[in-house]
Amino acid sequence: MRTTIDSYKARAGRLNTDGIDFEGFKDYPLSAEALRSLRYMHDIEHHTICYLRDLLLTPAHRDAEVTSFLACWAFEELWHGEAIADVLEAHGESAGAPRVANLRERRKWRDTMEVASHFGASTLAGASFVALHMSWGAVNEWTTQAGYARLAAREANPVLTELLKRIMKQEGGHIDFYASEAARRLGESKKAQKLTRFALKHLWRPVGSGVMPKSEVAFLCRFLFGGSDGRAVAERIDRRVDKLPGQDGLGLLTTAIDNFSRLTPAA
Repeated sequence: MRTTIDSYKARAGRLNTDGIDFEGFKDYPLSAEALRSLRYMHDIEHHTICYLRDLLLTPAHRDAEVTSFLACWAFEELWHGEAIADVLEAHGESAGAPRVANLRERRKWRDTMEVASHFGASTLAGASFVALHMSWGAVNEWTTQAGYARLAAREANPVLTELLKRIMKQEGGHIDFYASEAARRLGESKKAQKLTRFALKHLWRPVGSGVMPKSEVAFLCRFLFGGSDGRAVAERIDRRVDKLPGQDGLGLLTTAIDNFSRLTPAA
């Protein structure tokens, strides 16, 4: 069933952190592996606004429903990043605006080049680009939600688990819109199916891999999706991708995890 923009907007909003005992982390701190994962997640959630900048230069900006969704999506992702920042700060780590500023300063020249290439590629793709973007977004949100779930399961800290459950619930709203729009738009266009399949097969990488160092991507792949439990989650996401029109058999997540996991030894 298609998720309409009105149904999504009706439940979108700032993340509710009432009752989350961030001070409790001082007595029951998270593991080094969990904090490393959260630093990655913090940086990528805060980078969402940069993705939005790029998307508004594409044909997506002409679709009122898509832009309404993206405005809410970026707002919610901001507050996910802020909540994770609170966790990091409770552990005495730099987070929020200072950390984000450093990341963007390091990436300013690369960002300039990416904006130009993104604009050019999307112009050539035309209307089919929106179907590609919705499909790409669905894969990223499935992966993001699964990553939070795996972190909660691995760390088993009740405060962190409750926070991540709330974030995952909002990520579920993002999934509903992305996946329903991807299925609809791909189903209406063979050209969009072929373009999306080519892009996903040759260009898709785990969320944040274009922003974070390869060593950090490799660590996250191992820590969250390693072992039999992590592998089962990755395979489940691949089966969801299989159900999108024209996208079966790509094996996106399992292939990417295998490639990144053997790329760099875990630090």
